[in-house]
Amino acid sequence: MASPDIAAELRSLIASSPRDHGPCRKLFDRFDLDGTGKISESELQEVLHSWGEEVAEHEVRALLKEIDTDGDGEIDYEEFRNFMLNLSSANRNHSTAGYQAAYEKWTAVMHEVVGTRISTFPMSGAGPAKIMVRSTINPCIQKMRYAVRGELAMMAERISNELELGQKRNFDEVLFCNIGNPHSVGGMPITFYRQVLALCDCPGLLGDPKTASLFPDDVIERARKLTLEIPGGTGAYSHSQGLLSIRKDVADFIETRDGDAAFPNDIFLTNGASAGITMMLQILLASPQDAILIPIPQYPIYAALIEMLDAKAVGYELDEDAGWSLSVRELERSLVKSRARGLNPRAMVIINPGNPTGQTMDEQTLKGVVAFCKRNRLVLLADEVYQENVYATGKPFISAKRVVRSMGVEYAGFELVSFHSTSKGMIGECGRRGGYMELCGVAPEVQAELFKLACVGLCPNLDGQLMMHLMLRPPEVGGASFSQFEAERQQIFDSLKHKAARTVEVLNSLDGVSCTAVEGAMYVFPRITLPKAAIAAAEQIGKAPDMHYCLSLLNEAGICAVPGSGFGQKAGTWHLRMTFLPDEEKLEQALERFSMHHVAFLARYAEAAA
Repeated sequence: MASPDIAAELRSLIASSPRDHGPCRKLFDRFDLDGTGKISESELQEVLHSWGEEVAEHEVRALLKEIDTDGDGEIDYEEFRNFMLNLSSANRNHSTAGYQAAYEKWTAVMHEVVGTRISTFPMSGAGPAKIMVRSTINPCIQKMRYAVRGELAMMAERISNELELGQKRNFDEVLFCNIGNPHSVGGMPITFYRQVLALCDCPGLLGDPKTASLFPDDVIERARKLTLEIPGGTGAYSHSQGLLSIRKDVADFIETRDGDAAFPNDIFLTNGASAGITMMLQILLASPQDAILIPIPQYPIYAALIEMLDAKAVGYELDEDAGWSLSVRELERSLVKSRARGLNPRAMVIINPGNPTGQTMDEQTLKGVVAFCKRNRLVLLADEVYQENVYATGKPFISAKRVVRSMGVEYAGFELVSFHSTSKGMIGECGRRGGYMELCGVAPEVQAELFKLACVGLCPNLDGQLMMHLMLRPPEVGGASFSQFEAERQQIFDSLKHKAARTVEVLNSLDGVSCTAVEGAMYVFPRITLPKAAIAAAEQIGKAPDMHYCLSLLNEAGICAVPGSGFGQKAGTWHLRMTFLPDEEKLEQALERFSMHHVAFLARYAEAAA
């Protein structure tokens, strides 16, 4: 029989409105014995045993797996609540015998405690069973994982909220170093961009005499020009590929950068680079045997989207000991292995500069990649969103298109799609969702299908399109805004370069930490050598060792990072990705906290081993 406290909470839950979180939260807290905000397998088993039900370990494990929809090995409050809401309708055809047994024991206790059949449980709603339950939704979505905004990010948000409510910890605030989101951690927007955008979003100000005293002349002139090119203003739909005038800006930028022609009709403006990547994968992946070659480590959007589209990601490993370099020999190994599995590789992804690894690719490496793709009939997808974030002397960014065009007439029809964004660089306007992709060598009938796909989304957002224009068309030299613009941009670049070097310096000073120099992008990806006792402890709780480390880093030091297992890594190695975007004072705090935590973590597991 359930304890009196559990019984009372169950009765309260049954009597409550489906929208009333209070009773459900109290019941959840009864299961959450250690107060971590998660119900573990051992906690679930302990509470079920306290009800007098003999529930086998494999039954508890099966029940937890069914409730644990995000697959992190524990039950959070939303998962618990969804399970309680669906008790009368969830999964009539249960996925395993173990889950069936545990489910029946759970509902039997509910019936005993509240004196009613579970089929009449009010929180599940009157009427027929739910149409949308876990067993009826897209299984590819359920398998999809996106580490950058996964368990750690959600836990960090919860801890941050608790701190705001006065809960005491070893730290006063959570430092979010898990994602490349500059403005969220103190990065300042560039004035010229925001001033022009403000006038475009409120064009009535252009006719107000007071505007001339508030905005520089070149800002007003630029906004006036842009508003004439946007029929209906920023609140109206544009062409599905984006405004022609801004696609011309992109073409001019590419021509200047690469010294070769670019054409507006080959350019799609997109809601961030992510939307363009999604479109290309939707076009490329036609069957479960289709595959995409992706770097390991990779930015998790690739593996997530490929999983969502029911295809296969095939990793090629970057060489950490050689500065995360790429070799054609490794590409050949990966390709042969994938074809031996019966897969059909369709394209290859490069990320240059690298995310999470921070390397920049030289011309010889890029030529090797292009030749490999041509030889093996692979489309090359070039993720170049960090092309302005290059800090290494003597290693400039070189675009894939420039290399392709340098390789002669036999590569004239080479199929290349490149991506860029307003979220990175010195602009950092992530929330505007501005981006583009350029198609090179793509067949007209395929480009027509891409246009159809763009039409389904109607158009990229107008503010994002305007930000793309502004990123590629800064104020003119000698204009009223130019000096301030240059000073702001240079300050951002110098700060990023300094913070990158400082972060690597501190990490490399720690025992068991090895971090390659950051040549570009916004992240460090250090290797963490973990004690055997720490690895064993992680295995006991069903976590990857680097996830175990990152959970400790968050709970003990208030730093939210992302484990390397979320990006892929060489077997037997453990890493984490951390941004160096917080302002310099907060970054120093983060590095100090990181160092103290690391020393304590190693000491704790050295003692455990002893």
